[in-house]
Amino acid sequence: MTDAARPEVQEVTITPLDNGSIRVRGPVVLVDAEGGRWNVPEGKAVFLCRCGQSQKKPFCDSSHKAAGFESAVRAPQPVEAEG
Repeated sequence: MTDAARPEVQEVTITPLDNGSIRVRGPVVLVDAEGGRWNVPEGKAVFLCRCGQSQKKPFCDSSHKAAGFESAVRAPQPVEAEG
């Protein structure tokens, strides 16, 4: 299939939200350790627990608010490869 014939697919994005969960926007398949699968369609999102307090792990149930979870992750600037 040529590039021109391929349908355009939205990229997957993974965003750690300040003081909260991790948003994963599809299309992506989330697979747990026992093989359970959740399909996240293109344009939809799931929110994964980052604080460890959720009763619905791996998904967020907003327990981080009551737990006082704080984290504001910023990725370092990419290092350019020497060529």
